[in-house]
Amino acid sequence: MHVLVLGGTTEGRRVAELLCGGPSALGAGTVVVPGLRVTSSLAGRVAAPRTPPGDVRIGGFGGTDGMVRWLCTHRVDVLIDATHPFAGTISCHAAEAAARAHVPLLALRRPGWVATSGDDWHRTASLAGAAALLPALGRRVFLTTGRTGLAAFAALDDLWFLVRSVDRPEPPCPPRMQVLLDRGPFTLDGERELLRRHRIDVLVTKDSGGAATAAKLTACRAAGVPVVMVDRPPLPDGVPAVATAEEAVEWVRCARTAMP
Repeated sequence: MHVLVLGGTTEGRRVAELLCGGPSALGAGTVVVPGLRVTSSLAGRVAAPRTPPGDVRIGGFGGTDGMVRWLCTHRVDVLIDATHPFAGTISCHAAEAAARAHVPLLALRRPGWVATSGDDWHRTASLAGAAALLPALGRRVFLTTGRTGLAAFAALDDLWFLVRSVDRPEPPCPPRMQVLLDRGPFTLDGERELLRRHRIDVLVTKDSGGAATAAKLTACRAAGVPVVMVDRPPLPDGVPAVATAEEAVEWVRCARTAMP
């Protein structure tokens, strides 16, 4: 049985580890589902990705048609979309390709963040919407939306931006900007110090969810810093979804049992 995992996320690596029998909560060396070939596909947008166990391919498929060809040529039996919650294009391609190739598809999405008492969140549907909100909220912006999409903020020449990303951002960018190249997980003490040192008065982030980058939200809550939260795009219609890698492995187990 050939499992293709569209990964590049913590959850994608976790699925590959579990399916390949790597160290896990289910026991080190445990082969969770026997008789599998696991391939993880990484987009290649990060210069030094953390590669999961099993086979790994890096790069795009060439759109939906290319993904259909890959699924058929490599005889993929099941497809798991464990991409970033904001990787909407690849998720749409996966849904269409899986339907055309008659390959079962499951989406793995970590839960989004939830505001709690003391949070000052301003939700918006897009980066452009976030940019429109900023002038009324602050002047020194901590921008953690990744290295792409900064064009939405390029016209805000009255604001100063601290942009944190794994790799250097792509232009066009805000004219008044400092880049911080770093990769999570981040600590609460580190995030508090970052807000203080750079005199941050507003945070912009995507609702990616997960614990690795959640400390910035706690730090902002304690400091009274407002947060502009960009909502994640919806999954394609009809695609079943789970929230954990363990649930995805159970889905593969059921699919394996159902195979002749």
